[in-house]
Amino acid sequence: MSNFQGHCHCGNTQWTANLEKDQQAHILCHCNTCKQLSGATYTLNQIIPIKNLNITKGGDSLGKYTYKGDSGKSVHCYYCKNCTTHVYHAQEALGPDNIVLRTGLLDQGIKEFKPAAEIFCKDRLPWEKEVASSFDVMPPS
Repeated sequence: MSNFQGHCHCGNTQWTANLEKDQQAHILCHCNTCKQLSGATYTLNQIIPIKNLNITKGGDSLGKYTYKGDSGKSVHCYYCKNCTTHVYHAQEALGPDNIVLRTGLLDQGIKEFKPAAEIFCKDRLPWEKEVASSFDVMPPS
């Protein structure tokens, strides 16, 4: 397990994430919600245990909102109130112990991690090329 540093755009929120070797990669999410939140064609993520995320600065001031995901269950989004960078999402469909961490916000993650999988490819834009194992929605458990 290795420790990775992350921060929001303005620096008001900072964190460390402990990731196992197989978590040191991006899961590209092509869902329409991620596109809307990021203004990009996909987001860079990883599913990790919540206990492996430590908000070291600004944790008390994180904003939160909730919406219904494709599963019909709630998704709780946590973001910096100043710059609106989304740090992580807690999806009820993943259970209470796991979160979706934005790996593109990790200092080493954006430079060193490679794509491991692509999800919600049913929403992938037609001009995007496949770069990893792809799933129409979530991979089978």
